Amino acid sequence: MLSHIHPDLPQADADGAAMDTPLPARRGRLLAAAGVIALLAAVAAVLMWRMMPQGLWVDAANVRVAVVTRATFHDDVLVRASAAPLRSVMLDAVESGRVEEVLARDGASVAKGDVLFRLSNAQRRLELLQRESERAQQISNAMNMRIALEASRADRRRRLADLEFAASEADKQYRRNLALAEQGFVSASALQDAADRRTQQQRLLAAEQADARAEERIQANALQQMEKAGARLETGLRLVSETVAALEVRAPVAGRLTDFRLQVGETVKLDQHLGRIDDPARFKLAAELDEYYLNRLAAGLQAHAVVNGVQHALTVSRLYPQIRDGKFALELAFDDGVAPALKPGQGLEVAITLGAPAPALMLPMEAWIADGGGSSVFVLAADGRSAQRRTIRTGRRNASQVEVLAGLAPGERVIVSSTAAYGQAARLALSQPVGLSIPTKDVTQ
Repeated sequence: MLSHIHPDLPQADADGAAMDTPLPARRGRLLAAAGVIALLAAVAAVLMWRMMPQGLWVDAANVRVAVVTRATFHDDVLVRASAAPLRSVMLDAVESGRVEEVLARDGASVAKGDVLFRLSNAQRRLELLQRESERAQQISNAMNMRIALEASRADRRRRLADLEFAASEADKQYRRNLALAEQGFVSASALQDAADRRTQQQRLLAAEQADARAEERIQANALQQMEKAGARLETGLRLVSETVAALEVRAPVAGRLTDFRLQVGETVKLDQHLGRIDDPARFKLAAELDEYYLNRLAAGLQAHAVVNGVQHALTVSRLYPQIRDGKFALELAFDDGVAPALKPGQGLEVAITLGAPAPALMLPMEAWIADGGGSSVFVLAADGRSAQRRTIRTGRRNASQVEVLAGLAPGERVIVSSTAAYGQAARLALSQPVGLSIPTKDVTQ
């Protein structure tokens, strides 16, 4: 059956080709290009991810590196010490007053007893005059009392002599009457009267003698009290005299006058520090050291310092355990007792020996020890492009070495420059490979 074909429509080819619709060529090319671009983007992303820094980015130019080495650890510490006089005597004002005269100058050598300066104090002068007046009055009173006591003793001696004579006469009269009474010439009543007079005179004599002894004790006690009062006045006068004499200040010891800057007309107050006198020939060394070494230092440790090319032996003589600004103070004495020619305040490098040298695993004493406290370091990777934080344990330290007790192995490279800027970062990515920036060598002897 033949179908009806509209005359206005085109007729199909005999093989049916007119029924397929072909795709445009441009759309296919776009799809292919998109696929290629997506593939390239994925590859680029992978490459960029691999090339991106893994950790905190750090400029390699600011990094210093050292190698962990096994070497001889010298257990000593270097400290900057300053020379100070071995003995100093402080000059503090024991009296107040106005400076009338200055006879010595700062830095001058003085002998014991030399007058340094003179003060004036009107109040002390008045006190001295008052004490002198009291002392003169006391002397006068003592003299008057002694005169009165001597007069009283003389009168008492006269009374005793009269009573002794009367008692003796009464006794003689009684004895005569007794002899006469035995012969019958004196009556019994007359004998009794003579006996009564003798007894009465003896009682009067005994009473006077007792009164004399009591009066003598009282007078002696009064005289003793007056003498004590006089001694107290003498002591007070001596103290006031010494106070006035102290207005003329003398050098208590011989030496060099230091920090002495009094001027005429200046007012000096009690207990005011005026300077000191230093021993010019004998010195000690004073230093301050980090509190880290406080538990390792003790009096008696040996040390040495080089002065003018000559090494001098020293001993730690004193420690002051008070911590100020993270440091404590110590003093060192020269072993031979005679210091080299030094000037007060002159600085010296002193090496204090804490123990015997011994082999140890070490790192240089650099900024890393202060930033991390020696508890962790950044260890470089083999390619030198990154560094990983690692916990370690450190031991002894000296001026150039830090003993590593655990956490590192010989040959590992460690960042020894400051790590404060890295904060708590666990990994560092370096801008370029880092080599050894601090030369190290095995110094085992």
